[in-house]
Amino acid sequence: MNKIIISSVFAILVALCCFFQSDLNVNAIADTLPKASISAGSSAGSAFVFDADSGRVFYEKNADQKRAMASTTKIATAITVIDNCKDLDAIVKVDKKAVGIEGTSIYLRAGEELSVRELLYGLMLRSGNDAAMALAIYIGGSVEEFCKLMNKTAELAGAEQTNFANPHGLDNPEHYTTARDLAKITAYALNNKDFAEIVATKNIKIPSKEEGTRFLANKNRLLNSLEGCIGVKTGYTSKAGRCLVSAVERDGLRVVCVVLNCGPMFEESAEMLNAVYEKYKSYEILEPYKYIADIPLENGEVSSIQVFSKKGLKLSLTEQEHQDIKILYDLPKSLVAPIETEQEVGKVEVYYGKHLIFSEKIYTIDEVDSKLLKDKVKDIIDRWGV
Repeated sequence: MNKIIISSVFAILVALCCFFQSDLNVNAIADTLPKASISAGSSAGSAFVFDADSGRVFYEKNADQKRAMASTTKIATAITVIDNCKDLDAIVKVDKKAVGIEGTSIYLRAGEELSVRELLYGLMLRSGNDAAMALAIYIGGSVEEFCKLMNKTAELAGAEQTNFANPHGLDNPEHYTTARDLAKITAYALNNKDFAEIVATKNIKIPSKEEGTRFLANKNRLLNSLEGCIGVKTGYTSKAGRCLVSAVERDGLRVVCVVLNCGPMFEESAEMLNAVYEKYKSYEILEPYKYIADIPLENGEVSSIQVFSKKGLKLSLTEQEHQDIKILYDLPKSLVAPIETEQEVGKVEVYYGKHLIFSEKIYTIDEVDSKLLKDKVKDIIDRWGV
């Protein structure tokens, strides 16, 4: 395979693959780096601000305290629907049990027909409790079964102290989360393009044969006032207080901020998010599917072979921290044919100071046959099973 073809293959792989982290988990990396800090804080009962990709924590306050979270629940509702629905344009006939739910509403009528996608917009932009119920019944068959799916989704996202008892967030003693868990669920949800598109939408028109056109405006005012804001959800009940989950992406650094029971939720969230970007940047330490080098090859039909690493590493760092990052490659001076495709031949290690924070294997890109007669004979025998 020539270098032009190899380069094309690598470009396709990078475009198609999602971001890969190392075998060392993100918590281990975060523990090795200096404790992050920002200049702003929060008056919230609980708060948590972190890098949605690397997991680095910038700020936390009572982050593991179980709390009611009001309509920020709908983040989990939406991603659970999306994960369990084959066609977001499928039509939902609104069940009568979804009509007349207390709290915020998009005023659904029993028997009215909307698509799953339209209901998701009603759920996330206007916080429709009736939309939450309609979706839960359609996807789960019942609210109880849908809540089981929500809890499975939360577990998949890494939540450890969360239990969903309903899809809308109205107060219930068995319905709770933590700021840390809610941030993890949000980061998981934002990786879904449909979810990300919906929560970033500022306003939309939803036509209905039965009710006419619904004009939906997003309640999250940070979408209009904060640079790079990409969502995601507001919430309020008397027990939970004012709650906000917000997310911002600037120059490749995606940050999620959760505040629970916070009076000035928009103002404080914006201050903390801006404070992160004043101090930290996203650095791609190692690209996924990165070409590493050409290694001389003995007895091969070509004189050298290209090698690469699969997983990448992206970290949020200060400029000084970035200067303390070192990358070391452990590779042989030469290889001997025959060589198999993706044969392990070395490793790459990333250090912060003297601490190892990332380790990844290095592989050959292609196979290479030996030019020696004895190797060709052995290859023929192996192939024919003689």
